[in-house]
Amino acid sequence: MDEVVDAPGGSITDDVRRALEADIRLGRIPPGSALAVKDVAQRFSISRTPAKEALLQLAASGLVIFQPRRGAVVVKLDPSEVFGMLEVIVILESEAARLCARRMTDADRAELGRVHQQASLAVEAGDIGAYTLANFKIHELIYKGAANDCLHQTILTIRNRVSTYRPITFERSGRMKASHREHMAIVDSIVQGDEEAAHTAMTAHITVGGTAQAELMLLMSRA
Repeated sequence: MDEVVDAPGGSITDDVRRALEADIRLGRIPPGSALAVKDVAQRFSISRTPAKEALLQLAASGLVIFQPRRGAVVVKLDPSEVFGMLEVIVILESEAARLCARRMTDADRAELGRVHQQASLAVEAGDIGAYTLANFKIHELIYKGAANDCLHQTILTIRNRVSTYRPITFERSGRMKASHREHMAIVDSIVQGDEEAAHTAMTAHITVGGTAQAELMLLMSRA
């Protein structure tokens, strides 16, 4: 049983949502899993009201859907849906990288470098969970650096739909190391303020990573 303490400036609902979101992103709660309100309430020692609100927030972000007689269920995508989303997100993320190289503040560039170093340590340790979190932070910093809220929110909406499959992708042989090398090209380009290089590097990163992800899902569906 996990206990949730209301943090300053936050709420119990937010804390529960963040905990469940982390579990989903790291694959501890896999796609297709049901999340009953009573089970969430029991796990975090809270009433059903904040538990239900947390699930509603996850639904709003696209991580879960509500199904008749099952309640909240972690989103499960078929390969055709993933391919469609990746075709769109490669365009959006590449533009975010371009804008980031142009607009990112010096403080945020320093933070981007620091998180990239954290990812390096995760790769060296073979820690897929830590690398998955660092990967998320790197992309978040790039979206923030692009300074375009509309672009940021659109990317997050799509990414939330496919994020449940990221831990599986990084378990594929060599993918975590390859992803880190691709990030290095992106980070270096952004830090140097090279817009075209950042755009090109992000296009390659999303295309290669997305293809690996979708190919794995095709194999899973055939199995």
